[in-house]
Amino acid sequence: MHASANMTERAALSKAPRAFLHRLRSGDEIAHIITLMFAALVVGITALLVYQLWIQSVLSRQKFGWIFFVTHVWDPLAGQFGALPFLYGTLVTSAIALILAVPLGLGTAIFLSEFSTPRASDIFAFLVDLLAAVPSVIFGLLGIFVMVPWLRTTVEPALQSTLGFLPLFQGPMYGVGFLAAGLILAVMVVPFIVSVSREVLIAVPREQREAALALGATRWEAIWKAVVPFAKTGIIGSVFLALARALGETMAVTMVIGNDPRISASLFAPGYSIAAVIANEFTEATGNLYLSALVELGLVLFMLTFVLNGLARLLVLTTRQRGAGHQ
Repeated sequence: MHASANMTERAALSKAPRAFLHRLRSGDEIAHIITLMFAALVVGITALLVYQLWIQSVLSRQKFGWIFFVTHVWDPLAGQFGALPFLYGTLVTSAIALILAVPLGLGTAIFLSEFSTPRASDIFAFLVDLLAAVPSVIFGLLGIFVMVPWLRTTVEPALQSTLGFLPLFQGPMYGVGFLAAGLILAVMVVPFIVSVSREVLIAVPREQREAALALGATRWEAIWKAVVPFAKTGIIGSVFLALARALGETMAVTMVIGNDPRISASLFAPGYSIAAVIANEFTEATGNLYLSALVELGLVLFMLTFVLNGLARLLVLTTRQRGAGHQ
């Protein structure tokens, strides 16, 4: 019994290299190895990026600790660095962008998926994708030469005359500031909301619409009460993707936000964002501590966008799986 078992094991071991050589000759194993190397390279680059950000920010983390995130002083000459003004500016501009972009993007996605003809929907979707491909510096130039003067002379005076009793709409009107950055970001993130929301709405099973219509609902009621709730997870995922895009935007925001590291309740006031301060000051940074503080800001921004993108992908995938399960 033992002899026969040993012979069987030896035969299996001798067949394994031959099977591997056969797959190697057919190209399957080579393709598997090459694609595995590519996938490992992408993961390795991401890990290396996080590692370098962590190592290069060690001086700032050791000196300031968690106080770095709640300190509003940014004084390179005195060696005092605090991230609070940049966190505030990033969050405020991103919030303004989402408040404006979500209704516009969702409404456009509903029209393209439910009311438009398939041909017109495809054409509009292509144009929306083109809008997403426009370089951010182009949006920044349009913001400087078109939007900022319009805000300074028309929009901000109108807002102050009607809503000036609110702290959000008080103070000097420069044109550049939180409001300008939020508006330019809204234009830039709308294509992400439209594209993803349209896909998840199209993925909703036809039975959802037909069941609501059979119960006597109007077409709009069927869309709003049956289709949209079913695709809610994917729509939220598109909002997360747009938020991640808004948090990381650099050039357009740098050109219209005003670049002033202060915290102000007024949306008319100039501000600063994390991406903008890194772009503006990294090449001028003198001293290891100054560089380390900027790198730590980059680490914070990377982790925020990484987590938000991950959540968005999970939500969109969940919606697609639910739609596939009902087909």
